[in-house]
Amino acid sequence: MSRKRTVYSAEFKTKLVLEVLKEDKTLAEIASANNITPKNLQNWKKIFLENAEVAMEPAKAVKEYKDEVAKLKIEVGEYAKKVGQLTLEKEWAVGKLKSLDSSDKKELIDRDEQKTLSVVKQCNLINYNRSNLFYTPKVNSAKNVIKEEIVKIFEEIPSYGYMKVYHQLLEDGYKVSPNTVLAYRKELGLQAVLAVRPPNTSWADKQHPKYSYKLKGLDIVRANQVWSTDITYIKIKGGMVYMAAIIDWYSKAVLSWKISNTMDTDLVMGVLNEALSLYGKPDIFNTDQGSQYTSYIHTQTLKDNGITISMDGKGRATDNICIERFWRSAKVEKIYLHEYERVSILKSDIKDYMDFYNYRRFHETLKYKKPMDVYFDSLKINDDRYINPSDNVA
Repeated sequence: MSRKRTVYSAEFKTKLVLEVLKEDKTLAEIASANNITPKNLQNWKKIFLENAEVAMEPAKAVKEYKDEVAKLKIEVGEYAKKVGQLTLEKEWAVGKLKSLDSSDKKELIDRDEQKTLSVVKQCNLINYNRSNLFYTPKVNSAKNVIKEEIVKIFEEIPSYGYMKVYHQLLEDGYKVSPNTVLAYRKELGLQAVLAVRPPNTSWADKQHPKYSYKLKGLDIVRANQVWSTDITYIKIKGGMVYMAAIIDWYSKAVLSWKISNTMDTDLVMGVLNEALSLYGKPDIFNTDQGSQYTSYIHTQTLKDNGITISMDGKGRATDNICIERFWRSAKVEKIYLHEYERVSILKSDIKDYMDFYNYRRFHETLKYKKPMDVYFDSLKINDDRYINPSDNVA
């Protein structure tokens, strides 16, 4: 059983120290009479003598005490500021570290034997699951193959968004979902490369007769029901050239196109005659009110073929939205991505794009089918005069 420690009052200690200082008795006698050890008496005497000055000059002692307290207060204030600053910096740094992705956090963990902080403490600071340190991820070979194919598609057709890439992958035999394609493209940092410039408009000739717009409220349900045409401008080194095209509204297939350094009736008649010779004739032919389309030779050719003439309202480019959307696609996906030195280079590039657009490019409004596939499929169903080109082989 342990003894309880005896506590002596200051009054008792002072009394015995004064008795020791009288030197009337030995240290042993005083200790024995008061049931204490001589060592205690020696210690008390030493403390008493060291602090005797305080008893003689209390004001000085109080002043020194106050000065010491004031000094300590200043130091405490400085320490508090430093601690506050360090706390803010730590919270900022920890917040930034916690926002890193898992792989970056893993790289920050110091597992060296001489590390300052334990691995557990490091993981807690950056909110990282310690079990991940010992996890070795499995390589998803199928994912890597699909991502490589996505990169190939992007390099060949940089204008494709994720949905067109998805349909291209399906056509190439890959089983994948649209969301997966979108996620993989984000991981690869890929997005459609498009360029946009303001469109130009045609100039009307007030002396030429105009025709009303026939497409309002019309259900376009088959190929060769409605064709439309337009002219656009393309800037090349040294000037401007003009491109005309004819598009089938139902299938979005471009039936003919031509590039010229002059914008005249020869340009528009060239694409019209080519389309009529290759694809028959439409019920309705829609144009804007440009002077080339209101000219006698153009309108008369349409009438001679029994084709109904339709023209956009004045200033209403949206009336010819089908061809306007084609121009946008051609420009942002091909034309505006290049600087053309010569007309011949431009023509070659447009020829390649037309083949891509008609036969390989997925079209959203066609439920991701291709324009020429839709065009010929419609002719098979709706046109008794349709002859499959393969049937002409001898």
